[in-house]
Amino acid sequence: MSLNTSSFKAYDIRGRVPDELNEEIAFAIGRAYASFLKPKSVVVGHDIRLSSPLICDALIDGLVESGVDVADIGVCGTEEIYFATDHYGFDGGIVVTASHNPKDYNGMKLVRESSRPISGDTGLNDIRDLVAENRFPPATGKGARSVLDHRGEYISKLLGYVDSAILKPLKIVVNPGNGGAGPVVKALAQKLPIELVEVNFEPDGEFPNGVPNPLLEENRKPTIDAIVKSGADLGIAWDGDFDRCFLFDENGRFIEGYYIVGLLAQAFLDQHPGSAIVHDPRLTWNTVDIVRRGEGRSVLSKTGHAFIKERMRKEDAIYGGEMSAHHYFRDFAYCDSGMVPWLLIIGLMSRSGKKLSALVNERIEKFPVSGEINRIIENPKQLLDDLEREYGARATSTDKVDGLSIEFEDWRFNIRSSNTEPVVRLNVESRGDIKLMQEKTKELLSRMGGTPP
Repeated sequence: MSLNTSSFKAYDIRGRVPDELNEEIAFAIGRAYASFLKPKSVVVGHDIRLSSPLICDALIDGLVESGVDVADIGVCGTEEIYFATDHYGFDGGIVVTASHNPKDYNGMKLVRESSRPISGDTGLNDIRDLVAENRFPPATGKGARSVLDHRGEYISKLLGYVDSAILKPLKIVVNPGNGGAGPVVKALAQKLPIELVEVNFEPDGEFPNGVPNPLLEENRKPTIDAIVKSGADLGIAWDGDFDRCFLFDENGRFIEGYYIVGLLAQAFLDQHPGSAIVHDPRLTWNTVDIVRRGEGRSVLSKTGHAFIKERMRKEDAIYGGEMSAHHYFRDFAYCDSGMVPWLLIIGLMSRSGKKLSALVNERIEKFPVSGEINRIIENPKQLLDDLEREYGARATSTDKVDGLSIEFEDWRFNIRSSNTEPVVRLNVESRGDIKLMQEKTKELLSRMGGTPP
């Protein structure tokens, strides 16, 4: 009997439980993954969603039935699967998670050896087709399921990104949004001179305080309030599977991910001058300026984790960053982590003796941005063609690495269709002229039309 494969997306698997993803489909995914990749050993784990344990068990059953040995790390974040796959030399890894989707959703992220991503054009579509057909040859023998306690070595890996000896004592508001980050944060705090102010800290798949997604402005208020009340040095919030982290300064101001990319590039270039830094094309001038000052090499990549990781490997880049708060590290299997960024930031604060606000204020003034603005547009391709005709002739440069980027001497914009949602995304920045940036943003939004999602 064929199965519903509507949960297969461009980069991962994500759908509503049980109609789009259930135990039967999860079992078939295990069988299909094994049939496609032919691994001998795979590491598997799951997030804190209520449906995750049963879906994960069914996935493991499918793998074991196919003759694959499975190491189960239990409740974890996405990056813990990335770490374990690479660190222990597994042939692949799968995490059951739906990140920041509503609580009745679930999904999976799949990697192969060395934590190389499996996305649409590198095998996910093949796995989808095998699941749809749902016919698998009998395996020659069953695999074995074992439990792997990886957490200690994972924590040691994270601590390698910060020199605890130079860290100044810091009070930090931490808000996992009742997702999975809390136990890892607590384990790290025991090894560092930091005091935690906990907000929505305990993992809870019911998500009693809303789905953990700090990109939603209404979800930021508890973090901001706790920073102001406690007099903390900074605040950190995570999404559900904590592969992204979001930072707030000591005044409770949310810091756009774009400026964090610049800070992390600076942190690496301070220690490793001349290194390659990969970044996405949505907002670029601040990152390029910082990389140039650090005698590094800035490399533009199409947006999306599969593209960033591939380009980082090609360029041997030490770090890659997206303004969406995905940060990638060469020494972390070229994968994204929501823990490494804040460890690097507190190291940078301690070495410089500056507060987070002081580290970013100059950059915000030098390169003000609109923030990403989303619109539902009827004909995105026609819109991009029209904007290229209208603005391109007078521009200093135009490129189509991802969507349409047009630059002038004192301002630039990028507009692109989302890879994961039916929206068009606009970003505008200027060189030190916030009024110009605001005027051009208003002009482009008027030209675009459409409706907010």
